[in-house]
Amino acid sequence: MTRRRGLFFRDPSEASAGSSGGAPTRREFLCLAGSSLLLHAGSAFAAAQAIPSASQRATLRPIGSALGYSIQDVAGDARLDFLQVCGGDKSKKYILETTGSGVAYFDYDNDGWLDIFLVNGSTFPGIDSEPRPIGDRSNRLFHNNRDGTFTDVTAKSGLTHAGWGQGVCVGDYDNDGFDDLFVTYWGEDVLYHNNGDGTFTEVGRKAGVAGDAARWSTGCAFVDYDRDGKLDLLVTHYINFSLQNALDPGSNPYCIFKGLPVNCGPRGLIIESSTLYRNNGDGTFTDVSVQAGVSKHVAYGLGVLVADFDNDGWPDIYVASDTTASLLFLNNHDGTFREEGLIRGVAFSDNGLGQAGMGLDAADYDRDGWLDILKTNFSDEGVDLFHNDGDASFTNAAGAAGLGNETHYVSWGCGFFDPDNDGWADLFYVSGHVYPELERIHSNTEYREPRTLYRNRGNGTFEEVSQLAGAAITTPSTGRGCAFGDFNNDGRVDIVINNQNARASLLKVTGQNASHWINLKLVGVKSNRSAIGARLKCVAGASSQIAEVRSGGSYLSQNDLRIHFGLGDKSTIDLLEIHWPSGAVDRLHNLAANQFLRIQEGGTLTTLRKA
Repeated sequence: MTRRRGLFFRDPSEASAGSSGGAPTRREFLCLAGSSLLLHAGSAFAAAQAIPSASQRATLRPIGSALGYSIQDVAGDARLDFLQVCGGDKSKKYILETTGSGVAYFDYDNDGWLDIFLVNGSTFPGIDSEPRPIGDRSNRLFHNNRDGTFTDVTAKSGLTHAGWGQGVCVGDYDNDGFDDLFVTYWGEDVLYHNNGDGTFTEVGRKAGVAGDAARWSTGCAFVDYDRDGKLDLLVTHYINFSLQNALDPGSNPYCIFKGLPVNCGPRGLIIESSTLYRNNGDGTFTDVSVQAGVSKHVAYGLGVLVADFDNDGWPDIYVASDTTASLLFLNNHDGTFREEGLIRGVAFSDNGLGQAGMGLDAADYDRDGWLDILKTNFSDEGVDLFHNDGDASFTNAAGAAGLGNETHYVSWGCGFFDPDNDGWADLFYVSGHVYPELERIHSNTEYREPRTLYRNRGNGTFEEVSQLAGAAITTPSTGRGCAFGDFNNDGRVDIVINNQNARASLLKVTGQNASHWINLKLVGVKSNRSAIGARLKCVAGASSQIAEVRSGGSYLSQNDLRIHFGLGDKSTIDLLEIHWPSGAVDRLHNLAANQFLRIQEGGTLTTLRKA
């Protein structure tokens, strides 16, 4: 969350942990200048993506046309009764009070219906004393009643831990058939083992993943980086923060915003690195950050995204950094990674500036067979849309794609999804500033900010349709984490949002067109049971889409592990191809649309539900 936009920031690969950044060396300046020239040269290619092919022209969506769906916030009717707490609501003395928390969609009891886990924060006694209802400060688990409502089962499940909760990710780390839960904190992290009976047992210390009680963990993702069939764990860290070394608002130039004294950081505070834990296969993990080449690259790490960006069948890792270069770790296939964010075009903005990266997601938005990246940032920076030009080389196509209109927002949770089921990935993100003090002055920058919804026009460009979607999108809020999944199993992907110091939102998408879809739950056998890292290719007529089963993502959140494909007017999938992390490949043909399927590694198919 950059307070002042400098010229160039030091490449974290050449900084050391414990530093706080500084002016670039001559080598860094030349490297960044060259990178900027290459990116601008690539902008012509990005613009070319807006020229539709003949097949694209046939499906090009007219500007201003009907959405094909409606969106309503149904959190109240669904009994999703949760009020997130994160420091003060009128002022924030410390940066810890600004980051908010994530949310997870996951089916903890394997009944085929998505449940919701919401991470909670805390307050500083004697500092955050504003009179407002704060409720129970523990995290909350809501069980899906299968009728559009939820029941709070936090106490029964044992998920009652409280503290400065940050992020959440899901994965079956012991391959027992029930997805487990990892939650990050300022302080020790927590690993909940799913007992398979509706309860969880906290095993973080026993498993070796609780971490240092003095560290501030943020994003997380389960990933089988060595493809041994056991899920490993990646955790990002933000800054070295303690009340003993915390600065007061306004105490240096990085603590001033629009003339207002505000909380300090992250610039000027001690930078961090990420942690990679390898699964030992016996319920414990080993920290392999040094051996894997992860810990030597520092960042003010927030969101984390795991995906196969170079199509080599191995998971790569992208970390969004706040004001310093974002990091792209490419998998070397030998248990190590190489960091190439700068030369791949995803470290800085398209003009070579450091950005305050927050949320991340990946999808093949133009259906060219390569995963692209969406990244949200601080105000005056806009969002990034990194187009994958092939082999994990990227061009920032945000401007050419029509995403550069709004730059005032501080944006967080984000994702590609297909609410109209036309087979083209639309995108959505939530926003909310970090300085409630802004409400004291008249400014074009507000504390509470609207959400943003873009429709994919099918030609490499997007149309903002927030106003068409109505109040569920345009009403200002303090969004942080958000997750995507079909909570009511109606064939439309919905969104759950963890709003900072406010009640959660549940955005229900209701279809208003006849577009078809398919929902797929994958189960690994030789691969990890959650099938995390599996790559799917869905071919229906002339449409070819790809997707991956992914842990973590968005902003400190967890999407549904099931895969959803919109199919437009196609009622049959001609080919569904699944590349499992084990290396096995399954191909299924002539699948009927509008149903929920379970596919086990080896090709065993079970119909769970039909529309």
